Order: sequence, then structure tokens, then C-alpha cells
Amino acid sequence: MPTTAPADPHKTVLPALLERFRHVRALSLAWSALLSPEDQMVQSCPQASPVKWHLAHTTWFFETFLLREFLPAYVPFDADFLWLFNSYYKALGEHPEKSLRASFARPSLGQVLDYRAYVDHGVGQLLASLRTLPAATAREVADRMEIGFHHEQQHQELIATDIKHAFFTNPLRPAFRPLPQFELASAAPVEWLRFDAGLHTVGHEQDGFALDFAFDNESPAHPEFVPDFAIASQMVTVREYLQFMHDGGYKSAALWLSDGWDAVQVEGWQAPLYWRRSGEQAAGDWEIFTLHGFVAAAQLLDTPACHLSYYEAEAFAHWAGNRLPTEAEWETAAKASTGTAAAFLTAEALDRGLLHPTAQPGLLGAAWQWTQSAYLPYPGYKPLPGALGEYNGKFMSGQMVLRGGSCMTPAGHIRPTYRNFFKPETRWQFSGIRLAKDGQ
Repeated sequence: MPTTAPADPHKTVLPALLERFRHVRALSLAWSALLSPEDQMVQSCPQASPVKWHLAHTTWFFETFLLREFLPAYVPFDADFLWLFNSYYKALGEHPEKSLRASFARPSLGQVLDYRAYVDHGVGQLLASLRTLPAATAREVADRMEIGFHHEQQHQELIATDIKHAFFTNPLRPAFRPLPQFELASAAPVEWLRFDAGLHTVGHEQDGFALDFAFDNESPAHPEFVPDFAIASQMVTVREYLQFMHDGGYKSAALWLSDGWDAVQVEGWQAPLYWRRSGEQAAGDWEIFTLHGFVAAAQLLDTPACHLSYYEAEAFAHWAGNRLPTEAEWETAAKASTGTAAAFLTAEALDRGLLHPTAQPGLLGAAWQWTQSAYLPYPGYKPLPGALGEYNGKFMSGQMVLRGGSCMTPAGHIRPTYRNFFKPETRWQFSGIRLAKDGQ
């Protein structure tokens, strides 16, 4: 008896793809709507980019890797945008020096928003044609759409870190948004979550399709022997980090890696980024700059300490008599975590919530967590073909892995296998500390 063949799943995802595309793109516009055009031009440090550039570059990504390849007769919005908003993809040609992005007074913000609307319309046309495409092509479009979603979400978090640094470097120290009313629960006692030695699966086994998405640097899944270890149930708090500072943490070379101690001396570090001594309180008190302006450290004692470099995280762990987890240990613990869902960034939180880390259940959320693992390829790693292969693979040198996401990570973007990476001196990210130790 003849049977009806099931519909190709790669041709039936149109409604989900279109809804997700609109949802992701809307959060970028929500950021822009809360900032002035002048705010969106600032580039306050070499790692940062202007918000206007983020809005344009994420649009360039969809135009470059989807519309120009899969939408017949697509006409670019502006031929100059094809190189102007390229970030680092050498296979696609030349691009401006990153440090010059703040000089792009033109195109105007209005033109960039028109560019977004133009490309969004093109993406809608492409998705409408999805059912008419060969199955392999439809699958590739869906895969690239998902990469585009996650790429834009990465830039949404970068908007948060970049605008925070821009406001901090402004002599007026403006607040992005007034501080909302909030009450912080006391930090839960730290428990040591213990794991027996064994062979654990690390990484994400991608099937190449959007419904089970992960970046290429998260694969292949592979067995890795992990000795007995224990990991802290909570991240290091402001209260604990103050104890490290009061105990001379920034004055004792013995606690620091050599390069870290050099950074302390050269950069004059005495506290995490965004901390300053209060001029209105007793000597020795601190206040912390947030997206809501300065807040007394006394109000944030039970929140995770953040904006710490790898060097500071490693020095604190040394001082505490513990260490940072390896990324295999962290992932093993995260996959076993039974904590409730962490609070990640949404349009509602952006508009009304507290835009600062608070203690989260489980290992996800609050602030990115430094591991002691260098950012290197997994055994058998293969970057994506073509220019997309430059997305992650070419940065596998001189960087350390962070795990877990932060309060500024958009909802739906994080997973236990996600590998973030930054140079060890980086402090402008929402990065903090979770301790680990050997044995049982």
C-alpha cells in the first residue's frame, strides 16, 4: 500500500525561522531605541565597537552569507557596505581597521536602520522561497540563518559591554537607565559539587542543522578523562573579592602569574574594572559602576564579582587555596546541573530589569566564568568551509576559554557546550570566577 512520504523537515521550518529572525532582530533595535545617535557612535576602547557599527555589521552578515548567495538577482543596498561593515573575513576582501569604526559618521544612523529594513525584507523573500529550493539548499539556508541568529546575539551582548564602557569613560559617568527597585537575597552557602573520575563526553555532536545548533568550535563531541574534582555551587561574590583586596591581593606578586603581575604594575590595577573608592563614604569603601550608574558595593555584596581578567581570576583562586576549573570539568558539572533556568537578557529585562549580575542557580548565567583552559581546537575539529570558517578557528591562539554566559547574554543563546574566548587581560566583559579543586 503506498504511503505518503513525510515532508522534508528542512522545508517546513519557515514559520519558526521567520519568527526567530524577527525576534532576534528586534532586540538589537530595542538597544538602539534606548540610546541617542551620539551614544551609538562611541568606541571607547580597542576591543569595543560603536553600537551603530554592530547594527550594520549584523545586517551585513545576513546580506553576505544568505542574500548574496541564495536570493537570485539580489541587489545590495549599497555596494560600499559590502567592505565597510566586514569585520575580519579576509576571504571576502579588504575591510577598515577596527580602531577606525568610530570615525564612520556616515552612513548615518538613519541609513543604517534603512539598511536593516532592506535586508530584513530580503530575508523574508528568501524564506518565502524556501519550499521551492532543493532539500540540500534549503538545509544550508536554515543552517546559515541559525548562525546569523547566534552571531547577532553575540553582538547584542557586545552592545551591552561596549556601551557600559563608553558611559564609564565619559567624565559624567551617565547611567544607561535609572536603577530599578531590587532586593537581593543573601548569597546561599557555597557547596562543593563533587564528581568522580571518569570518561566524560565533552563538546556538541552537531548534525549540521539549525534545530540542534552549536558553533563549529563546540565540536566534535569527544571522550575526555576527567579526574576527581569538585566545583563551587556559587560564583565568587563581591564580598569575597573585597576580602582578597583587603588581604593585599593586588600587592602580592606571589599570587600572580608573571604576565598577570606585569599587567597589575603596568595598568595600575587595584580593583576590578568599574570599581572606585567612594568619595562620600569612609575611606576604603567602594562603589561599582553599572549600566544604572554607580552603586555602593555594600548593596552588591552578594552578587558575583565581575569584569575580572583571567589573571585576576587566577590570582584570586590561588589566594583562596583553590583553582579555576578546566573547561571539561565545567561542562561535566553544567550538564549534570539541576538548577532552574537562569535569567538571561530579554527586551523586557532591557526595558525594566536590573542589568547587573545576580546569583543564579546552576552553572549558567550571571557572569562568564574563566576556566584554566586555553582556547584550542577539539580533537578532529574542522572549521566550516569557506569564509564562515574564519568565524572561530583562526582565533585559537593566545586566548582563554570562558563558559556559562552572563546576565547580558540574550535568552536562547547559551548552552553547556558553548565556548567563549578572550585574551587573559580582558576586563570589559561580564566575566567572573567559579572555583574548583582536586579530588573528593
